[in-house]
Amino acid sequence: MDKRILFICENNEISRYLREQLTIEGGYSVVFEESHQSGTDSFRSNGFDLVIFSPVNLDATSLNLVKELKKIEHDCVIIVVLDEAKPEILEYLFSLGIYDFITKPINLERLFFLVKKGIELHDLMSVNRKFTQGLKENNLALEKQNVLLAKRIEDSTRNLTRLYEDLRSTYMRTIKVLAQAIDARDHYTHSHSENVAKYAMLIASQMNLSAKEIEIIQQACELHDLGKIGIEDSILMKPGPLTDEEWVQIRKHPTIGAQILEPLTFLNDVIDLVRQHHEHYDGSGYPEGRKGEDIQLGARILNLADAYEAMRSARSYRKIPLSKEAAVEEIKKHSGTQFDPKVVEAFLKLLDRL
Repeated sequence: MDKRILFICENNEISRYLREQLTIEGGYSVVFEESHQSGTDSFRSNGFDLVIFSPVNLDATSLNLVKELKKIEHDCVIIVVLDEAKPEILEYLFSLGIYDFITKPINLERLFFLVKKGIELHDLMSVNRKFTQGLKENNLALEKQNVLLAKRIEDSTRNLTRLYEDLRSTYMRTIKVLAQAIDARDHYTHSHSENVAKYAMLIASQMNLSAKEIEIIQQACELHDLGKIGIEDSILMKPGPLTDEEWVQIRKHPTIGAQILEPLTFLNDVIDLVRQHHEHYDGSGYPEGRKGEDIQLGARILNLADAYEAMRSARSYRKIPLSKEAAVEEIKKHSGTQFDPKVVEAFLKLLDRL
């Protein structure tokens, strides 16, 4: 099925060129509207996978169009075509919830990349929304099912074990897909949790942890940012520094993630690592200000892997990632403060394998 794009543009010359490129080269189904009102009406009536908006003047009316589209569908993905990228304008547009921007003259390669990634993000957010709506109901259903299984355990141990493992597998898949969708809310953090898990498992193996401990660490890495479901996009994707109030919201995500997972009692060990993954070795972390050995080893490993992956990746607030050498120096610099020196020592022995 063709992916559908709504193109709102008052400039017929630009609109005709881009429509041809998106339709012929990209294979997309493009609907063109030349006014704000007709664009809004079309979006409300038909729904689209992505919106491209090219305003003649970026005035209050244009900004209201972005607000109206987000009001109709909170998850709509909007790319804005600008004459020039002024930082203060970009900051405001991102705060309204746009996905990204492109400046004139239009680079078609970048446009096709943004369109492709934007449509993928919209698909994932749709899945995310459905999972979010059903998560509480699923957790309650799991609790009720566990009670039922406990009552039948003496008569049907074998069947109970098989059913419980099926349920566990189902809910793990559900939670992991939700976590992946949260990573993909911002194209800069796509595959973040997967990469963190790779680094953490290497460190854990270097430290001679058991297979069971490594499995728990892997699951915690895959789910560690689940709590970001409770953080607004305007904060997660903000291109500039966060305010004190925004930092307060960000610091809630380890606790939110742990609370979401709490009904899944088979994840108790994982939940502790999710809750503690932003604790610092010197006690300066959050949410509980734990220190040293009071932080579980798996969480200390996760913390370092998470920090290294973040430094080595582009972010909305830092477009150019740190080099491997610069990231390693930052890890060394914070050994004994943010990071456990023993974990840092194991990490440094792995540099040629990263």
